[in-house]
Amino acid sequence: MDLSELGDSLQEPAEPFRFNFEIAWEVANKVGGIYTVIRSKAAVTTAELGDQYCMLGPYNEACVRLEVEVMEPSFSVLRESIEVLRSAGIKVVFGRWLIDGYPKVVLFDIGSAYDKLAGWRKELWELCHIGIPDDDKESKDAVVFGNLVYWFVTEFVSRLPGPPPMVVTHFHEWLSGVGLILLRMRDAPVSTIFTTHATLLGRYLCAGNVDFYNQLEKFNVDKVREQGGSSGGNNELLDPFVEAGDRQIYHRYCIERAAVHTTHIFSTVSQVTADEAEHLLKRKPDIILPNGLNVVKFSAIHEFQNLHAKAKEKIHEFVRGHFYGHYNFDLDNTLYLFIAGRYEFSNKGADLFLESLARLNHYLRSSNSNVTVMAFLIFPTKTNSFNVDSLKGQAITKQLREAVDDIQTKVGKKIFEAALSGELPESSKLLDDKDIITLKRCIYATQRPSLPPVVTHNIVDDFDDPVLTHVRRIKLFNQRQDRVKVIFHPEFLSSTNPLFKMDYEEFVRGCHLGVFPSYYEPWGYTPAECTVMGIPSVTTNLSGFGCFIAQHVADPATYGIYIVDRRFKNAEESVQQLTHYLYEFCSQTRRQRIIQRNRTERLSDLLDWQTLGQYYRTARKKALQCTHPEYFKRRSSTSGSQTPTSPGFKYPRPLSEPPSAPPSEAGDDNDDRPSSPTH
Repeated sequence: MDLSELGDSLQEPAEPFRFNFEIAWEVANKVGGIYTVIRSKAAVTTAELGDQYCMLGPYNEACVRLEVEVMEPSFSVLRESIEVLRSAGIKVVFGRWLIDGYPKVVLFDIGSAYDKLAGWRKELWELCHIGIPDDDKESKDAVVFGNLVYWFVTEFVSRLPGPPPMVVTHFHEWLSGVGLILLRMRDAPVSTIFTTHATLLGRYLCAGNVDFYNQLEKFNVDKVREQGGSSGGNNELLDPFVEAGDRQIYHRYCIERAAVHTTHIFSTVSQVTADEAEHLLKRKPDIILPNGLNVVKFSAIHEFQNLHAKAKEKIHEFVRGHFYGHYNFDLDNTLYLFIAGRYEFSNKGADLFLESLARLNHYLRSSNSNVTVMAFLIFPTKTNSFNVDSLKGQAITKQLREAVDDIQTKVGKKIFEAALSGELPESSKLLDDKDIITLKRCIYATQRPSLPPVVTHNIVDDFDDPVLTHVRRIKLFNQRQDRVKVIFHPEFLSSTNPLFKMDYEEFVRGCHLGVFPSYYEPWGYTPAECTVMGIPSVTTNLSGFGCFIAQHVADPATYGIYIVDRRFKNAEESVQQLTHYLYEFCSQTRRQRIIQRNRTERLSDLLDWQTLGQYYRTARKKALQCTHPEYFKRRSSTSGSQTPTSPGFKYPRPLSEPPSAPPSEAGDDNDDRPSSPTH
């Protein structure tokens, strides 16, 4: 959808009798990526709608204690609606979420309503023939949550005075879908929006290593396979109902699909998810709602460059300790690459990344490059403890640093005293025997026969771990002659971490390139976060972010966003393309990388909620047009012009010189760039 199509008509103020409820399982309840979407968008939505905006979610006591200021509502209709549920024994908490925008939240305690579950399950079956199995607690929670949302919203609407109210209810994902289904099936006077951030079946199929995108068009809801089992032959028509049943998610799929087909406005977060939903859920989205971020703009460009330098120095400290005894590379010629996210090895593209690193290592060694690449893989998984060797390295480095600082202080004092007396200090007298012995002991402590560890923790079942298995296959063991080093950190980064002592945002700022060659990524917050921090990144044309950038930026690579083709190329071709991008990045001079970071940061406005919030505004208006057409003037060309596939505004290609020389010219200059590999 083109930003220019939103038009001046969206600048009209909100009507005094308009109310907007946003419903999601992740409201003040950190579970997954939707929490980031709702939390970061709250400031823009609250600024637009004010107290006419309220979020509905489940009550999570641990999160509420830290994130919600509990109070009683001042608006009488809201207060009376809550009291109705409380009088029936339902625990309902009202308050303000302590985030930017300070939005109102109404949270329902699911456990306090579980005594009504049996009746609600029966009503759901009688209403739309969706049965909920006894052993699926998550689905049962969704039924309770949906009924509480329906109950509250209908009580609220029935108490509004004056003309018929204009109430918009925006539901996120299948966990909130039961509430939408009930509102629509029982003809509640509200407008509804349903957003799927990733289809249920899409996630399960990709997790099962199905050739998802090549099979996508073969799904046919009108044909049921004669034989059960998962999809197999290339010419076989695939039935989503059967596929969902094979994976024990049939009832969840039914909830999701029913919500999609009953809602007034159906939306997804990206074009790639829109295509997926059209085939798996059999409805084309009415609008695409891209995910944004709260962008903090700096008054001067050099400020975020300074933050990069400071964060990079902290990573230097870790690397010095981790590679003690094998510290034979120059940190000034070391590039930090990273991949991070949920531990979905193939979906997140970790397999593609590692394979490309092995080839990059060969190219850099063949060209006698003095560039060292440090590749970090940040995937949380089950661990027993920190790797002893990793902790020992940091301790030895710290001991050496303290010894050198002490000697440096004493030497500085000797130089000062000599200079003050008018004499030049004798170099032989600057270090006494004790200092030399101390230094020798520290140097001997840094020697070790073993290689630096590939992983910083002791992983449970490390023999079957996907990353470690792949590392063994490509033989990237951090040997001295390797130009590419691998560090697998299997837990989330935190400033209290005894190894890194950095939070995730600071770590990202200190890196040079984020690599996210995802196979299944409905949006992709990780490359978006890199972009707003001025860090170049690699994404794919199968991620929502990659499709969005390709749509709105004329030449993404010149802005530091490299898009790998994983949709129309086979795996080998994608690996070759990614390796080419990585090698090209390693061929840049420091000045070229600085210029590229400036360009990357320039795209942050495109990802700001101040810009992308307009899509949500359009969705709300479309929903109200469905239920209150008399309040809006319909445009005859709306249905043809506001489709999810319109080309949109494009950032032009920068007029200055390209950030790096073409690969064929990478070795022509007498600088530190490696020569081009022979493919």
